[in-house]
Amino acid sequence: MRFRNRIEAGRALGKEVAARAWTDPLVLALPRGGVPVAEQVALAIGAQLDVIVSRKIGSPLNPELGIGAIGPDGNVVLDQLLIRRLKVDTEYIDRVSRLELHEIHRRLSSYRGARSSPRITGRDVIVVDDGIATGYTVMAAARSLRGDRPLRLIVATPVCPQDTFQWLRQEVDMIVSLATPEDFAAVGQFYVDFAQVSDAEVVEILSRSWGQEH
Repeated sequence: MRFRNRIEAGRALGKEVAARAWTDPLVLALPRGGVPVAEQVALAIGAQLDVIVSRKIGSPLNPELGIGAIGPDGNVVLDQLLIRRLKVDTEYIDRVSRLELHEIHRRLSSYRGARSSPRITGRDVIVVDDGIATGYTVMAAARSLRGDRPLRLIVATPVCPQDTFQWLRQEVDMIVSLATPEDFAAVGQFYVDFAQVSDAEVVEILSRSWGQEH
């Protein structure tokens, strides 16, 4: 399975999500790539759209290699096996976590402006990304939502490797993925156009969605 772009992936995911019944649904996108996908899902089910930001914690020698992630509530999810193998100390993790939490708050403020956070309690909350690799950023986001008592917590994505899918389904009430390949290298391999989404595009999509709310 390969998608032309995030909009096509979002429409396909939206059809799959729309096949189920939802109670007061809220779609939360993981910026930036998850936002165009999530917009289509929200349109398909008539849901409110917003964002949730979690950030990868990179390893000391290779910031692109994630050793975990932090959610907007400061909750950290760590790959303990990788941390032991790389001999990463807790001081480094604490320092990077503080920096990433600051960046989370900066981004949320930039995306939302003066708009308040959406209500979570008693709603079906669907966390959407354009694809999931290790699952740590999604896990950090999902765990941060649990304390607000959603009715159901769902993860929806166009593609997620089989092992990550099995891990995440133990944490959430439902996970929806259009593809769960065992041969998985990177999310980008499932898209023809996987160009980076800008902050300006995120703000534009959110503004468009919020402008349609009544």
